[in-house]
Amino acid sequence: MSRDVPDWVERRRRILWDTFGDGTFRFEDAARVLMERNKDAWEQVPVFLSELRKAGFLLVESDVRDARQKLYRLRGEVKEFEERLGRGDVEALLKRAADLIRTRVDYKFILILLFLKRISDKWDVEFEEAYREALAQGLSEEEARAEARRDEFHWFNLPEEFHWESLRKDVSGLTERLSRGLKVVAERNPELKDVVDSVDFIQFTSSRENAEILRQLVELFSERKLNHVSADVLGDAYEWILRYFAPTKAKEGEIYTPREVIKLLIEVLDPKPLESVYDPACGSGGMLISAFKHVGERFGKEEAGKLFLFGQEANQTILALAKMNMFIHDIRDAHLEFGDTFLYPKFKEADSLKRFDVVVANPPWNQDGYGEDVLKKGEFWRERFGFGFVPRQSADWAWIQHMLASAKDDTGRVGVVIDNGCLFRGGKEKAVRSAVLERDWVECVILLPEKLFYNTGAPGAILIFRKSKPVERKGKILFVNASKEFEQHPEVRKLNILGRGNIEKIANAYRSFGEERGFARVVGLDEVRLNDYNLNVTLYVMADEEGEQIDIVKEYAELKILENARKEVTEELNKILERLKEVS
Repeated sequence: MSRDVPDWVERRRRILWDTFGDGTFRFEDAARVLMERNKDAWEQVPVFLSELRKAGFLLVESDVRDARQKLYRLRGEVKEFEERLGRGDVEALLKRAADLIRTRVDYKFILILLFLKRISDKWDVEFEEAYREALAQGLSEEEARAEARRDEFHWFNLPEEFHWESLRKDVSGLTERLSRGLKVVAERNPELKDVVDSVDFIQFTSSRENAEILRQLVELFSERKLNHVSADVLGDAYEWILRYFAPTKAKEGEIYTPREVIKLLIEVLDPKPLESVYDPACGSGGMLISAFKHVGERFGKEEAGKLFLFGQEANQTILALAKMNMFIHDIRDAHLEFGDTFLYPKFKEADSLKRFDVVVANPPWNQDGYGEDVLKKGEFWRERFGFGFVPRQSADWAWIQHMLASAKDDTGRVGVVIDNGCLFRGGKEKAVRSAVLERDWVECVILLPEKLFYNTGAPGAILIFRKSKPVERKGKILFVNASKEFEQHPEVRKLNILGRGNIEKIANAYRSFGEERGFARVVGLDEVRLNDYNLNVTLYVMADEEGEQIDIVKEYAELKILENARKEVTEELNKILERLKEVS
């Protein structure tokens, strides 16, 4: 007996079961109940009964008193069927969705449909739990249903008419209902404003081809329930979509930081419960989510909930992705704001910048347009850019200065993924770099492998700053040459990734602050001064070239054989020369 029926059918089954149990009833009885209790139309009732019969829930028999009449009987109460999808199941579903849209449709439509399906399925589970609890407390069925619809039992206010199954029932009006539904959901849930309503489904389906793609996407997502999928699995699936389309979006200027690079950065910075984490260029929220997961893995999910997450993003559409990403990961307390971080920093305390324990980012590399004249228009510019202004063609050290200004003086740790050029370029950047170095805030410089990023083949670097270094690290900088620490990307032939072993090796080097030939070296600030404040990693530690391993015993034995053969050939050649002399 199939139990995988749409929610809108299951809802009617429960109503009929609550009324008739396993007793018999006529069509007119079913229609009266459904019309009264669920506001269904008379002509819709045959469809519901047909669906229940196909699913094996409904038996049909003849009335012994009148063979022309049919009697219906529901099978006994069926236990809730919880289809727990694994990581592979969800990714396979999304892979089919990605193949369906290919590059013709923006992947954000997939993410919004995934999000809506998730919160709709979750709402139904929340309703059922609240309904049963209300019945157990002595409420009538009608009172229990009214109680279970109250907002306090649900993550989001989701009107039943805009539940997933309600939206998909009538294909002809799908686009209009979906568009209207997303707007209503955004209105009723302020935290979803400019999130679920951030794309225009009406405009999207103006072509017949796209309308068909939308219909197929909706039916595809309708195949499986997402209410019992764990937040980690669904969150990873969301990230999978972002990663899958990253090569295409990189050509349009969107920045996607490989999650392995983020994991390395978070491993090094090691956020802890009750600390605050801030990303001033948060993109789709990957670094904040990684910090949350890091704390959860080490201290438990309850402790992860005590981490305070803050982010700002200048692209409204990408900020919407970040907010959905947080909700998909069951993170409700992240503070994400829209705006240009340089001009309008959103996080403040009194008349100053807000300070954080951990500041982390992969800002746009070599961002143009933030010279002195522009930066001076920003709030708190004196507080943020006290080490000097940067050239108009590269804002790298402006980002770093903002991050340093946003870090607490005692616990503040800063980690930034940045272009290698900012480590050694001269002019204004050198002036800022040398001033920061003289404050002894630079703790570690990591040279990454090449071909890690979707939008550039350049290797990139990670800079770690600490405002209050441990005594044993004062006046010292750890240089790590991780240019050889990579694996071949499993999906993109031209790219590399940081493997688990690579991440652990680099993170351990930072933790131990030790030295390893060709990989890591601790350098005093005096040596950096002698090198004119150049932080280029290869200036301090050059990666060992992989040499061929030599088996000395074997090579010596082969050498002896060759030596004996040489002697034999020489002796034979001498004999030939002697005979030639005799002949001449």
